[in-house]
Amino acid sequence: MIKTMRSWAVLLALLASACDPGGEVLVVYTPHGRDLLEHFGAGFEEAHPGVRVQWLDMGSQEVLERVRSERANPQGDVWWGAPDDMFIRAAADGLLEPFRPGWAEALPEGTFDPDDHWFATYLTPQVIAYNSAAVAADEAPRRWDDVLDPRWRDQVLIREPLASGTMRSIFASIIDRESGGTGDPEAGFEWLLRLDAQTREYVLNPTLLYQKLARQEGQITLWNMPDIETLRATTDFPIAYVIPEDGTPIVVDGIAVIAGTRQPEMARAFVEFVGSEEALIQASERFFRIPARADLDPAALPDWLAEAQPRLRPMQVDAERVRERTPEWMRHWDTQIRRRGQAQGYQE
Repeated sequence: MIKTMRSWAVLLALLASACDPGGEVLVVYTPHGRDLLEHFGAGFEEAHPGVRVQWLDMGSQEVLERVRSERANPQGDVWWGAPDDMFIRAAADGLLEPFRPGWAEALPEGTFDPDDHWFATYLTPQVIAYNSAAVAADEAPRRWDDVLDPRWRDQVLIREPLASGTMRSIFASIIDRESGGTGDPEAGFEWLLRLDAQTREYVLNPTLLYQKLARQEGQITLWNMPDIETLRATTDFPIAYVIPEDGTPIVVDGIAVIAGTRQPEMARAFVEFVGSEEALIQASERFFRIPARADLDPAALPDWLAEAQPRLRPMQVDAERVRERTPEWMRHWDTQIRRRGQAQGYQE
């Protein structure tokens, strides 16, 4: 019996050693996608021997819900990537650890938490993307309202909005824009009903969205510019995009240490790393990110950014109202708009 117990003990020890590569494990929750995550994970591991970065790649809203559900027993260390309104809600709920990185002074006003719970890394414009094999460049939608043209009936693919910070930002910004400054969401809800009538599918995740667009299961979508640019640079998918002429939501994309992290020192070091000058320039060159820091030498940034910036016109919205009312508006979208556009007569 004793011999058997010892054999089991040895086996369990071997299994444990096989599962644990050794060193500290830093758990990062993020929607930023595999290529960017692997690049910066490897860079951080190289700078910190003995540390292993473990990614959990999911939508921004899914990260918020996960951090909230784990608050009694946090499993993550860093939350990297989400619109600022989600970080603001998380900070108000006590889900983020205060920490001020050394690069915080370089951020413009409005791109960080005054109580040091989160800080911006990137500014992320939203665009209209299309399959360039199916749609000629001069025929692609130029403005948000163009997406509602009858030509695009059953040709619009939309990333599942409830899970996606990108889509929540686009929807909430359009609702506020359509209110004409009053905050009354009814005109915006009607706009989204018309979009719903155009929509072929609400797609589960970004990878499926790209694949379906490339296969012409739909011809256009609404998504963020850096991900589309990265897709164009790393695949042969026939995908192009338009920066809307009537203005675009530009998301303040942040990073934060999760309250109760088991690796506080490494989590803070990772935040410092991601917001460093070198990392931001790499993100701009390789992954088409727009750094939030205002102190970077323009000559060090890639040409694509200088070419794009004159065309980036922020959509005029009440940012505070959008932050406060996005959850309410998205609940209305889910219960009163999703798959109801055609039934309510929003079709030609």
